[in-house]
Amino acid sequence: MKLPLQVVFRNMEPSAAIEAAVRERAGKLDQFYEHIMSCRVVIELHHRHHHQGNIYHVRVDVKVPEAEIVASREPAEHHAHEDVYVAIRDAFNAVRRRLEDYIRRRRGVVKVHETPPHGRVVEIYPDHGRIETPDGRLVYFHKNSVAGGDFDHLDVGTEVRFVEEPGELGPQASTVHVIGKHHLVS
Repeated sequence: MKLPLQVVFRNMEPSAAIEAAVRERAGKLDQFYEHIMSCRVVIELHHRHHHQGNIYHVRVDVKVPEAEIVASREPAEHHAHEDVYVAIRDAFNAVRRRLEDYIRRRRGVVKVHETPPHGRVVEIYPDHGRIETPDGRLVYFHKNSVAGGDFDHLDVGTEVRFVEEPGELGPQASTVHVIGKHHLVS
């Protein structure tokens, strides 16, 4: 880290043991990604009724080039956070996952979801039909392949997406979904 680690205690006395646990976790982050500029950790004790115990809120704020990564474990989320070390572990695990996502985006290693095959219904018969793809191919489908039992609602010109597989007489759609008005197709 370029700047020293900051550990802030709120509504509680500072603890050398808790700070040591935070420093150990922050050191692992620094080994994981060497370009961390700063890390600030806030540990806050939320007082509850005596029969419920005290719950800790931990926030980890990591600054990296062109971004700030924040992870926080809210007390209401988890009663395991009656243990400060569990709350610290969970907050650092969350910030590490977000840091991994940041690193993947910076490296350009982001999962790209392929647009499923799509087209328009061009032929409808009592128990089957054909879809024309944007490249002009015709794909057969049976009425049982239409998801949600929507075969009776299909018209010529209806936009659909489908799962294509080889059939006995050429390409066929094993599953057909009607594309709604809010569905984007590229």
